Amino acid sequence: MKLTVVGCSGSFPSAESACSSYLVEADGFRLLLDMGNGALGELQRHCGLYDLDAIFLSHLHADHCIDMCAYFVARYYRHDGGRCDPIPVYGPEGTEHRLTTAYADTPTASSMSEVFDFHTVKPSTFDIGPFTVHTERVAHPVEAYGIRVEHGGSSLTYSGDTGISAALDQLAHGTDLFLCEAAFTHGKENIPDLHLNGRQAGETAARAGVGRLVLTHIPPWTDPQVNLRDAREVFTGPVELAAPRLAYEI
Repeated sequence: MKLTVVGCSGSFPSAESACSSYLVEADGFRLLLDMGNGALGELQRHCGLYDLDAIFLSHLHADHCIDMCAYFVARYYRHDGGRCDPIPVYGPEGTEHRLTTAYADTPTASSMSEVFDFHTVKPSTFDIGPFTVHTERVAHPVEAYGIRVEHGGSSLTYSGDTGISAALDQLAHGTDLFLCEAAFTHGKENIPDLHLNGRQAGETAARAGVGRLVLTHIPPWTDPQVNLRDAREVFTGPVELAAPRLAYEI
């Protein structure tokens, strides 16, 4: 598998990065994990507008899904006049309604479903193209899911947005690469069931015995070097910060 960081800023885009979006590729299949603010523009550095094969939305906060409205325009009003066939979109219950409401003026109430084939995510195991994926609900104010993607004996786990979560520990157990949010700063923010800080991300990685930890979803007002230091204090494996256009072979 190949993982490419499309965007990794938390809550809102920074001057350097779009919000959460990660491209996973194997056997010519392209799966996008989240499509937050600014992600659609950055995605076109890595693949064509119509080259995605499936999309997974961890939850329905804008910094993880709002560029789906722009992607609807690209697929519905395709420049050559031929509307795109529906692409599978996996998201929490209410995803179609959320995106239709955010767009505000789709041609009809069902226009989104003409170009997006919506599937409701629950805790489960299923296939997306060549990938076997496992999803678990994590700790966040809205319905949110972490996802583990497996292919060819390798695995990637993406936390989505979450506080401390036993489900996330289970999902990440033994994973090769753990892409984990670290939005908060240890000793500063302490809001249960919302986000992890760098230390908590490191502790989760240690409990799960992951191969590599990549910290992501760090907002522009948070010092990423502090979170990186805090994670390294409690996790002895490789730890680094996500950055746009970084790619990993898994």
